[in-house]
Amino acid sequence: MRQVVSWVAGACVGFARACVVAVVGMLVPAVWAAAVALGIWWGPGNPWSWPAPFLLVCVGTLALSRPVCRTVRFLVARWTATVVPAGYRQAGPVTQLSTGYWWNGFGYERTSRDALLDQRWRVRWGDPATWRDLRFTLILPLTVGVVASLPPAGVAAAVLGFGQSGTAAHLVRVLGLVVALAGAPYAWRPVQPVAVRFLRASPAMVLADRVAELTAQRADTTVAQAAEIRRIERDLHDGAQARLVGLGLSLATAEKLMETDPDQARALMREARAGAVTSLTELRELVRGINPPVLTERGLVDAVRALAMDSPLEATVSAEVRLRLDPPIESAVYFGVAELVTNAAKHAHATRARISIARDDTGIVVDVEDDGRGGADERPGGGLAGLRRRLAVFDGTLEITSPAGGPTRVRMMVPCESL
Repeated sequence: MRQVVSWVAGACVGFARACVVAVVGMLVPAVWAAAVALGIWWGPGNPWSWPAPFLLVCVGTLALSRPVCRTVRFLVARWTATVVPAGYRQAGPVTQLSTGYWWNGFGYERTSRDALLDQRWRVRWGDPATWRDLRFTLILPLTVGVVASLPPAGVAAAVLGFGQSGTAAHLVRVLGLVVALAGAPYAWRPVQPVAVRFLRASPAMVLADRVAELTAQRADTTVAQAAEIRRIERDLHDGAQARLVGLGLSLATAEKLMETDPDQARALMREARAGAVTSLTELRELVRGINPPVLTERGLVDAVRALAMDSPLEATVSAEVRLRLDPPIESAVYFGVAELVTNAAKHAHATRARISIARDDTGIVVDVEDDGRGGADERPGGGLAGLRRRLAVFDGTLEITSPAGGPTRVRMMVPCESL
C-alpha cells in the first residue's frame, strides 16, 4: 500500500513537472504557430501576409531565448540540484572622461544613457552565450518539449474520448490514460541531460572567463603587494629606522662625553640600550605582521589559537585535525581569520567569537561566527571583497550570512591537500 501511495505521489509530481516543462519548451513553437496563423488569416492578397509573420518569428524567438534558458536552468537546479552556469558576459563600468564624453569599453558617447545603451547591445550580441541560448531554444521543443508533452496530451486525449462512443473512442481513452500514467514520472527528466549538454558554457567560453578571472586576480595581487611594501616602508621609516638613527646619535654623544662627563655618558648609554630593545620589539612586531613565526613553526591551527588568545573577544577555536598546508594558503587563511575577528570586534561590537577549522573532501573549511549586531555586507573595495579576492587566487570561496541583529557567520573554503 505504501508503495502504491508513493508511486501515485510521484506520478502526480511528475505530471505537474511535465506540464511545466511542456509549456516552457513549446513556448517558442507557439509563437511560430501564432505567426503562421496570422499570415493565413490575412490571406495571400495582403502584402504583409508573409513579412509580418516572418518578423514575428524572428523577434519572438530572439526575445524569448534568454528567458526560456533562464527558466530551464532554474527548473533543473530546483528539481535535480544540478547547477548549469549561465556564463553570460558582464558589462564593465561606464566612466566619464575629462572631455565630457562617456567611455563604455567599446566607444565614446555624449551621455551616460547612450553609453549604457550602446554597451548593453554590444555585450548582448557579442556574447557567445546569446547564440548558445538561441541554439538551445531551437533544440528544446524537438527533444524535451515533445517528450514532456506526452502525459498532458494523453490526459487530453482521454478527456476527449470520454465524450465519444464506440470502439475507437474507448481505445483512445485507454491509450491516453496509459500514456499519461506511464510517462508522468519520467517525461520531465530529459530536461536535465539536455540542459547540461547544450546549455552549459563551451570550453572556449570557460577558458575565456578563466583568463579574465586570472587577469583580475593578478591585478589584485599586484596592488596588494604594492600596498604591503608601502606599509612596511612606512613602518620602518616611522618606527625602527627613526629609533636606530636616535640610537646612533646617542652613542656618538656618549663617546664624546665619556672623558668629560662620565655620568651623562652612562645615562645616554642606558637610553640607547632601552631604544635598542624598543627597536627590536618593533622589528619583531613588523615581522609578525608579515608572517607570524608561530604560523611558520607550528602551523595554521596553533597560529589561530594564538590569535584568539590575543584577541579582545572571548574567542574559542575548535579544530578536528592538525593541518599543515602550503605556506601561501596558510597565510591567506590566517590573515582572513584575523580580519574577520577584527571586524567582529570593531564594527559588529561582538563579545564572543567561535572559530572552527575542519577538512572536507575537497579542502579546508574555516567558519568564523560572532554574536555581534550583524548586517555585514560585501562592498566594492571593502575588506570582505578583498578577502574574497585573496581566496579566489587559490580557487577559494567566501560565504557570508549576516542578518540584521546577528549573528554573523562567515565560511572560507579553500581546495587544497594537507601535508
